[in-house]
Amino acid sequence: MAVETPTLRAISDAIIHIRSSKLPDPKVLGNSGSFFKNPEIPQEQFNRLKIHFPHIVGYSLPNNQVKIPAGWLIEQCGWKGKRVGHTGAHAKQALVLVNYGQAKGQEILALSQEIQASVKEKFGIAIVREVSVIE
Repeated sequence: MAVETPTLRAISDAIIHIRSSKLPDPKVLGNSGSFFKNPEIPQEQFNRLKIHFPHIVGYSLPNNQVKIPAGWLIEQCGWKGKRVGHTGAHAKQALVLVNYGQAKGQEILALSQEIQASVKEKFGIAIVREVSVIE
């Protein structure tokens, strides 16, 4: 954004700009924002995954753990931009599940379970919903 001297306002504007470029506007397309937590796995498991998936992204944590971006895992499973019925994963950020206007809670929950199963099958990693599910 060509800011030479960052002020609090400039930083705030930059964050808003980045988020709005990646996330849907909830006034236009229903969503709950980030739907899944980024999983943390042991370094050894990450090293094994790196052999099969050389482009896997991970961030080292204390206690020999690695944080994996859930959005990357979901995207690698083919969900980014995929629409299922009245819901789907957002085209610019796979971590965000969207409602195209007619989806009921059960449909969104079912989609989240399909996504969780596909990530578990492909990577052996369990991703957990970040949103609260009220039944």
